[in-house]
Amino acid sequence: MTIQSKFRTALCLIAVATFCGAAVSLAAAEDDLRAKLQTLPQPWKEKVHRLTQQEYEQTLKFWSERHPKILSVERVGASVQGLGIHLLTITDKSVHDGDKQIALIPCLHGGPERSGTSTAMHLVEWLLGDSPEAAGTRRKQIVLVMPIVNPEAYFQTDRFGNANGIDPYTGGGAANWDLTTLTYKLLDKAPEIEAFLRVVDRYRPEVIADLHGIGLQEYAPDRLGDRRMYQGQTMFEITGSAYSNYTLRPWDWRVIEAMIAAGCEAGYPSDRFEADAQQSFGGPGLHPVADRLWRGAPNFYTAQYAYVKYHTMPSAYEIGWEESGVARIRGLLEIGNNVWDSEGVPGYPVNRVDAFVGHFLTSYGATAEQRRQSRIELWQRQGQFSQAMLYPQTDGRESYLLAVDESAAKLLDADKGKFLANIEGREGFNVDAIRAFFEIGPEDKLYVERGPSAATPAAIEHGLGMRLRLPYRNPELIDLRLNGRPLPESESDGYQRWFANGYTQVQINILPQKAAGTGLFVVTCAYRPDVRRSYGWTPPPEALKVAE
Repeated sequence: MTIQSKFRTALCLIAVATFCGAAVSLAAAEDDLRAKLQTLPQPWKEKVHRLTQQEYEQTLKFWSERHPKILSVERVGASVQGLGIHLLTITDKSVHDGDKQIALIPCLHGGPERSGTSTAMHLVEWLLGDSPEAAGTRRKQIVLVMPIVNPEAYFQTDRFGNANGIDPYTGGGAANWDLTTLTYKLLDKAPEIEAFLRVVDRYRPEVIADLHGIGLQEYAPDRLGDRRMYQGQTMFEITGSAYSNYTLRPWDWRVIEAMIAAGCEAGYPSDRFEADAQQSFGGPGLHPVADRLWRGAPNFYTAQYAYVKYHTMPSAYEIGWEESGVARIRGLLEIGNNVWDSEGVPGYPVNRVDAFVGHFLTSYGATAEQRRQSRIELWQRQGQFSQAMLYPQTDGRESYLLAVDESAAKLLDADKGKFLANIEGREGFNVDAIRAFFEIGPEDKLYVERGPSAATPAAIEHGLGMRLRLPYRNPELIDLRLNGRPLPESESDGYQRWFANGYTQVQINILPQKAAGTGLFVVTCAYRPDVRRSYGWTPPPEALKVAE
C-alpha cells in the first residue's frame, strides 16, 4: 500500500470515528431532551368534561329552583332543529329595576369555542354567590346571560354555523343585513340570531360582553373525529375587541384597560391588538400599504346591531382560562356598579349620544331607565341634529347651540347678526341677553354643522342634556344661560358641575316638557378661569436686536 493510500485510509477511519462519535453524542442529547420533556406537566392527557344538553338544562333548572329571588331562566327561542335557547336574568328582585344598569353577556361563538360558554357558567355561579361584590352587582344591575346561543354547534357539530351554516356571531357578513332599516334578511334561516335580537330589543342594554375562546374550530371536519377539549389547550387572551373587526369594541379604551387590569390582578395578561403590534388602522385607500397595517378591518357583526340601534357599548373576548374571563367580566361589571368620573352618574359611560368639537348632546334622567329612554330616543335621531358654537373659541367664554329639527336648524346662521335676527321674538328666548353675550366677545362667526336630515320629527319626548367642558379645575361661573335665561343648579332643570379628566364638566339638564317645547337650545357661559394663561413667544434679545 502506498503512503498516499495509507493516508487516505487513515482519514477515512478518522471520519468514520468522528461521525460515529457525533451520532452517539446527538443521540445522547436527544435522549437527554426527551428525559427533560418527560419531567414537564402533560395536562393534555386529561380531557375536559363535555357538557351535554341534558346536563345544561338540568343545571339551569337546578339554579332557578335554588335561587328564585335572584335568578329567572327563560326559553327565548329555539334553534333550527328546535333545541332551546335560554336567557338567564340575574338581579336582586327585591330592588326596583328602574335605576339598574343592564349588561348582556352572550356566547355568540359558543359552538367550537367552548371556553366562552364555560366562562359564562362560571360567571353565573359567581353572580349567584354570597360575596359582597356579587350582591352589590345584583342590586345595581340586571345581568343577562345567554351561555349557548347556537345549541347544535355546541352540543353536536363543533362548527361555527347553525344547521343552515349561518354563524350567529358574524351573521354571515354585512350583506345579510339591511343596515338602512337595521333588519336581518335571513331570520327564517337563523332563529338563533332572531332570539338574540329579541333579547336586545326587549332590554336595550348598556353593554354587551360577547364571550369567545378556545375550542375545536381549528380541526377540519375530517380531522375532528372523537376529539375533545384537553386540559392545557389555550390561546392568547384578548379583551374588548376582535382581531378581525376593529369596530367591534368599546369606544372608550379606558374601559378596556380597566378589564385588562382586573385580569392582570388575577394573574392573566391580555393582548392589546394594534397597540401591541405597533401598527396603525387600515381602510379604504390604504390597500397598497396594507402589509404594514393592523390586520383587522371595519365590519358589521351581530352584536353591533345593539350599538347602532340603542348606543349599547359592544365588546368581545377571547378566553383561554375561565378564571381569567370571569375576572375581566367582573372588571366590566364593576364599572356599571360605580360612577364613571366624566359622566357624573352611576353606570356605564354610554350617555353621550352626539359630539361637536368637545361639546356633547347627552341623555337626560334621574334614573337609569329614564336615561336609557332618553339615550335611545336621541341616538335614533342622530341625523336630525344641527349644532353650532361661537368661533374662534375664546378663553373665559363658551357656547353651544343645538337644533333638533329642521325648522330650528334653518334659524342657525354663520353670521351672528343674522342668527340673532332669526330668533328675535321667538317664544321662550331672551334675545337681548344672547345678543349681549355675542357682541362683547371677539368671535368672528357661528361655526355651524348641519345635520343631513330634512325631516321634521316629533318633539323630543324624554328630555335631553347638553355638556360643556371648561379646561380649568375650578373656574368661577359668572353667567350661565339657556336661551338667554339664567340656569340654577339642579339635577333635573338646570346645571350640574364637577371636575373630571382635567375639565370642569358642566351638564345642562333640560326637562322633557321644556325639550318638547322648542327645537332650538342656546347655551352661553361666561366664566373666570382660576389660573392665568397666555400665548406667544418672543425671540431672544440678541435676535431681536439684529432683526432691528
